[in-house]
Amino acid sequence: MHAVIMAGGRGTRFWPRSREKKPKHLLDIVSSRTIIQETVDRIKPLIDPKNILVVTGRKHAKELIRQLPEVPARNVIIEPVGRNTAACIGLAALHIQKKAKDDVMVVLPSDHAIGNPEKYRAVISAAARAAERENALVTIGIQPDGPHTGFGYLEGGSSAGKITGQKILEVKSIREKPDIRKAKEFVKKGNFFWNSGMFVWKTSVILSEIKSYLPDLHAGLMTIKEALGKPTEAKTVEKIYRKLVSISIDYGVMEKAKHVFVLPAEFGWSDVGSWDALWDISAKDANGNASSGGGAIILEDTEDSLVCGTNKLVALVGMKDVIVVDTKDAILICKRGRSQNVKKIVDRLEAKKMKKYL
Repeated sequence: MHAVIMAGGRGTRFWPRSREKKPKHLLDIVSSRTIIQETVDRIKPLIDPKNILVVTGRKHAKELIRQLPEVPARNVIIEPVGRNTAACIGLAALHIQKKAKDDVMVVLPSDHAIGNPEKYRAVISAAARAAERENALVTIGIQPDGPHTGFGYLEGGSSAGKITGQKILEVKSIREKPDIRKAKEFVKKGNFFWNSGMFVWKTSVILSEIKSYLPDLHAGLMTIKEALGKPTEAKTVEKIYRKLVSISIDYGVMEKAKHVFVLPAEFGWSDVGSWDALWDISAKDANGNASSGGGAIILEDTEDSLVCGTNKLVALVGMKDVIVVDTKDAILICKRGRSQNVKKIVDRLEAKKMKKYL
């Protein structure tokens, strides 16, 4: 079994901590370990680090190799340009097949948090068995604890039995992020699960499905496959990968495929998608305040707030429901509940060409 960690993206909702040179997954915002280090720490009791692959962009490869000494440097696969998850997964599948012919691949985002790693590994292990047994696409669905509009949903259908006590359902439909009315409807029905973005399948199965539903992408991948391990590899990947269609695996394959299964799970999952999400999962004091970053912080008559300080003393007096993030060159002050809009600050910085803050 191999793991593939997708380490692209910038994590713009974590500005000003996340920047182009150091995106969210390379930051230590959840614990003293960076998020991608925690991702590897969680999976390596199940999958040997020599079988863990990380797909990333060229500008982040050196830092990833530094942060993950247990993962062989040759396992860090560089995308010449971001082409969304279908191309990323297809490229990783080729590298796995080159060394192991056909094997189960566990596809993981690089930037999630898991509260119960042991239970998480049990679910992943059951999903791997299901992928082998069914020769199908398997995904992990998170039992929703409320009508969240920030996630896609998986509609569970008929039962496909159990593996090691883990329930398996056929996927009836895959839904995009809903509005609040539709999200409440999904949760009320009881057979809808958050789409975690975690997938398990055999390399042969996913490449076959890509061939069926994204034939042009598959043709490009096959050209790359022929060049792997040859002197022409780097040049071929650089040329062909840029021409590949940019499409998600959900939209390009999962929504169309005939044999898709979901394992409903509860293991304290969070996509850590914003400063608000970080406050949700963080330990809090008696007044509901959380802190991150290790800087000096003094709170007086302050409630239900998040403070991330790194360089200087940060003091709050008489505040409630605020997020304060201090960095060397920028300070963010945001009302808690509005941190999804931090991305708009990044958009404005880009529009004003204020590159030193990006």
